[in-house]
Amino acid sequence: MTKTFFFDTYALIELIKGNVNYEKYKNANKLTSMLNLLELYYALLLNYNEHVAEVYYKVFLNFAISYNEETIKNAAKFRFLNRGKNLSYVDCIGYIMSIENNVKFLTGDKEFKTMNNVEFVK
Repeated sequence: MTKTFFFDTYALIELIKGNVNYEKYKNANKLTSMLNLLELYYALLLNYNEHVAEVYYKVFLNFAISYNEETIKNAAKFRFLNRGKNLSYVDCIGYIMSIENNVKFLTGDKEFKTMNNVEFVK
């Protein structure tokens, strides 16, 4: 049975870069958000070019799921409760989406290293 993970932007970038530690997640079922795709597209523009950004945007677009008002509110509460950490709104929304979809949040972001429901991979 193939596991499903919510891929944050960090995980998507590491997968694209070919990080060997992410190799075992290559065939996992993937979830992400349009906001993560925004971050990904920008990062690929910075580090590669528009063609590469377009290619990967289209690949991962198939895995983008939507969120609702409750997700937004819960992400804001989560960020508030963790205000001592350097968490972006996109990361908070993704983390809450992972919980709502009963899947682990896949990331290498150090701010999430000790949190519940996280698959931390550098």
